[in-house]
Order: sequence, then C-alpha cells, then structure tokens
Amino acid sequence: MWKPEHRLAFDRRGLRYPSDLTDGEWALVAPLIPPGRRGGRKRSVDVREVLNAIFYVLATGCQWNALPKDLPPKSTAHFYFMLWDWDGTLERIHEALYVAVREAAGREASPSAAIIDSQSAKAAQKGALRSTLRASTRATLRPAQEVAGRKRHILVDTLGLLLGVSILPAHIQDRDGARDLLKRVRRRFPFIDRIFADAGYQGPKMAKAVATTGSWRLEVVKRSDLHRFVALPKRWIVERTFAWISRNRRLARDYERYTTTVAAFVRLAMIRIMLKRFTKPSPCS
Repeated sequence: MWKPEHRLAFDRRGLRYPSDLTDGEWALVAPLIPPGRRGGRKRSVDVREVLNAIFYVLATGCQWNALPKDLPPKSTAHFYFMLWDWDGTLERIHEALYVAVREAAGREASPSAAIIDSQSAKAAQKGALRSTLRASTRATLRPAQEVAGRKRHILVDTLGLLLGVSILPAHIQDRDGARDLLKRVRRRFPFIDRIFADAGYQGPKMAKAVATTGSWRLEVVKRSDLHRFVALPKRWIVERTFAWISRNRRLARDYERYTTTVAAFVRLAMIRIMLKRFTKPSPCS
C-alpha cells in the first residue's frame, strides 16, 4: 500500500526535473562511467548532465531534439547514449547495481529462480515509409494481443529485477523467442535452476530450449479461473516489472528504429528503479 512515508522516500521536488539524478544516485554511478580518451582535447562535457538528459528522454518520452535548453543538446546526449550502449557501460552499471540491491535485500548475488514473460508494444511511425515497414511487423497470431509492433521478452528474479531482455517482432511466439534470451542469461547467472512461465511457454520447443540451455526446470503456472482475478504464484512478479518499466513514457510505445535501442531503454529503466531503491529504500519496494 502506498503510504505517506513511501511518498516522502521518493519525493524529488527539490530537483530541477524529477528525472534528474540525486547526489546519492550520482555517487553510485560516477565510478562506473569510463573516463575520456587519452590524448587530444580533454572531456569538457558534464557527464552527470548527459545522464540527466538521457533519463529525461526516458521518463518523458520526448524527442531528442526537444530536450530543454538547460540540458546537453541532442548531439551530445544521443552520442553518449549510443556509445555507452555499444561499449557495455550501461550493462556494467546494471550489473553493479543489481548485485548491490540483492545484497542489500539479504539475497545472494546470483539468483536461483527466474520468471519469464513477454509484453507486446505498439510500433509508432518512424521516419520514412521504408523505415516504418522495417520497424513495424505483422500482428501477433494470438487474437487477444493483435499488436503491430514488437514484443519485449524479459527474465526477472524473484525481486522483480531484470536479468535479461530480448526484443523481437510481435508475431513470434513466446516459446520461440525465449531461446536466445535463456542462452545469454545462462552465461551470466549459472546458478538458476528453476524458471516460472505462463502457458505461452509450454510445449516441446520450449522444453527443448530449456534442456539444451542448461539444467533448468521449467514450471508453467496456468490460470485457475479465467473469469476471476487471482494473483498467480510468481507470475505477478514479472507483470509488476512490466508495470514499473511502462511508467517511463519512452517505453509506453515502441518509438525506436532499432531493437538494440529498445533494449537499452529497458535496461536504463531498470537502472533507474535500482538507483531509487538502493538510495531510498522503502517497505513497499
């Protein structure tokens, strides 16, 4: 339940923008930012302001060209965003915060259980017609989720923290899109032995993908009653993570031309969540 003490813990009214980093959050992130290149001109960009600009785009969903004048321009903010995604900086920040948050919660650094699910996101028109056709895909085969866009597959631990993300066309079935995600996560988190999933991941294809990836056990949690709301065991955790991520307006729809950009914004959203949780813990988190 959202109580007054929870609101006080997450109050950001003293900042210029609610998406700006606090001093405590910046102290966690600053050591993980790579220094400037040797030789040539020294870096004159305020890296903290660059991060504030990137988080502003993530939270508000605005265009890069629409950044406020008191933040770095699009050319600077977008360059560092693409650079940090390419050189693995965002992934290193995510991993460092992930370990810190789990240890602060009294958990082991590597989880033993995970939950997988997918979310369909409508694609927005992007640039010219050719780029729009490349980014938009055919509707999914399930009538209940007829969405022209992309599907976000995520794997989370029992705290709801992101373990891996994969962005695929919306017409690909859940069980077909999970294989590559499981392979990547297996290398980073070798102690996972059980995966919870919904009925979309059942079948021989998914069982084979789990068997070939590692010694994992797949547990399909099915609905008990289609006409009544029930918080299904473990599955509600990944649904809550989707709700956390979707609070960022940049991820309300699929605005990006490339799938790697979508994955980077999903990882940034989780970095934002972990920064707030680690610097200002609250009972509701």
